[in-house]
Parts: sequence; C-alpha cells; structure tokens
Amino acid sequence: MPEPLDSRLRDDEALDEIELTSRLIIAASSKDGHLSQREVDEILGIAKAG
Repeated sequence: MPEPLDSRLRDDEALDEIELTSRLIIAASSKDGHLSQREVDEILGIAKAG
C-alpha cells in the first residue's frame, strides 16, 4: 500500500487554480466559438459590482 502524501506538500492555491483552469477548458471545448467575457466571469465566480 502506498504511503500517504506529506500534507506539507499540499498547495491549496495551486489546486484551486487547476480547478478553475479545468472548468475553463471544459467550457471552451464544449463550445464552437469563443467564450464571452460574461461566460468566463461566471465560470470563475466573478461577480460584477454595480
């Protein structure tokens, strides 16, 4: 049985970036054209103030 990874090696910020990038890639690959800025913002969870 493999040993568990050392928790000190875990980089939560990098994992979050990988998750967001994966979401963008999946959304872009399922669309014929470009993603709009609104779509990108929605995927990234960015809310516009106003």
